[in-house]
Amino acid sequence: MTELPILFATAVSIGFMHTLLGPDHYVPFAALAKARQWSLQKMLVITVLCGLGHVGSSILLGGLGLALGVLVVRLETIEAARGDLAGWLMIAFGAVYLTWGLVQAVRRVPSAHVHRLPDGTMLVHRHADDADEVHPGPAADEEHEAQAHQASATPWVLFLIFVFGPCEPLIPLLMYPAATLDSQAVLLVTLGFAAATLITMVCCVSVVFLAAGLLPKTGVERFAHALAGAAVLACGVLIQVGL
Repeated sequence: MTELPILFATAVSIGFMHTLLGPDHYVPFAALAKARQWSLQKMLVITVLCGLGHVGSSILLGGLGLALGVLVVRLETIEAARGDLAGWLMIAFGAVYLTWGLVQAVRRVPSAHVHRLPDGTMLVHRHADDADEVHPGPAADEEHEAQAHQASATPWVLFLIFVFGPCEPLIPLLMYPAATLDSQAVLLVTLGFAAATLITMVCCVSVVFLAAGLLPKTGVERFAHALAGAAVLACGVLIQVGL
């Protein structure tokens, strides 16, 4: 069966290019990981789980379509609607996170106190207003609880967005082997596409994450959350414009 190796190679190459050319598959993870100070391991676990939801939802839809005999045009219409929804969800999440990040950045505007030493030397002590000057109390506890809740919710929001996000090339890929070959060919094509997508996501997000760690400190670290939100927002916009 000479067609099967060709179909498998095609599925792998399309999965690779589909992911590589879509920055929404990896930029949000790296940006949020740097802002929230996730370890590389935690970031990769979240990336893989979201990738499984991303690929798995399209596999489930494609499988149901094959079982029910749904026309490929109808499945592609459903996938397009899912992609539109995922784009708007990413835009909304990015906008909210950007706004929250700007609020956090404003609260962390550095201030300075000047101290005169006994020998007459002037010592300037700089700190963030909400870092060194935070005093324990109910308000501080509530703020820490809110930040902890947001930190735990962020991966789940990403997972939800990626579950809605379709793998558009997968549906047409499944139709040909389903119509001309057998279930083994469908399974092989599916595994090839899924593996290529997940591996590419892991590689790309690792490269972006590690490259960001090599950038010099520029004093904009307090804007890390705002920049992460802007990156997610930009990825959502790219989805909506079809890039």
